[in-house]
Amino acid sequence: MTVDFDRLEIAGVSRHFGRRRALHGVSFDCRAGEVVALLGPNGAGKSTLLSILSTLVRPTSGEVRYGSHTAEGAGARQRRRLGWLGHELQIYPELTARENLLFFARLIGVDRPGERAAAALAEARLEDRADDVVSGFSRGMRQRLALERALIHDPRLVLLDEPFTGLDQASSEALSGRLRSLAARGCLVLLATHDFDLADGVLDRAVIMRDGRVVTLTDGTAWREAYRSATGRIH
Repeated sequence: MTVDFDRLEIAGVSRHFGRRRALHGVSFDCRAGEVVALLGPNGAGKSTLLSILSTLVRPTSGEVRYGSHTAEGAGARQRRRLGWLGHELQIYPELTARENLLFFARLIGVDRPGERAAAALAEARLEDRADDVVSGFSRGMRQRLALERALIHDPRLVLLDEPFTGLDQASSEALSGRLRSLAARGCLVLLATHDFDLADGVLDRAVIMRDGRVVTLTDGTAWREAYRSATGRIH
């Protein structure tokens, strides 16, 4: 049985890598149905935080709660409710697009994996390349395939690190629509991005970070000015 949840709470999370402190007491919460962005300059701690939320990295101190559960308490049952797309796309170049999706669908125990893979290929606009090996794909095609790999099991929490990387304008607009539809279905979407223009109209809230700390929390209409005030940068 999986563990479901509709709230994510980050409470005083810090992460040290030796003497380097990547995160310092980060705290905020998110709810299902929201698209929340982590914004900040390089080195702000966004990727480290996403890695912790995906359970790939443990915090040095503090706690992450997925509803009433921690990652340690719920274990694999809770991790089945997470979808993760990082800088490493986690797709196999020697396999076809269809084979990649089938592999991950079966690995996580999805019902009717063939149907799910076909639907995911359609979402990625890769039906005509379904049986081509991924090594011949462009970066944008791989990015679209990897996103569907991360979503094939209908996760509750979707974690995306720079998901617009390598996408053309049409694919970026399609991704923005996909994020809105995920939130409308009750997903909790948390992403780190530098593509501010593409984030417009998608975000419900923004968490602005600098030097491993949360400096501002803002809603989806005021985040540009809040980012400028918090970081001294105009993006």
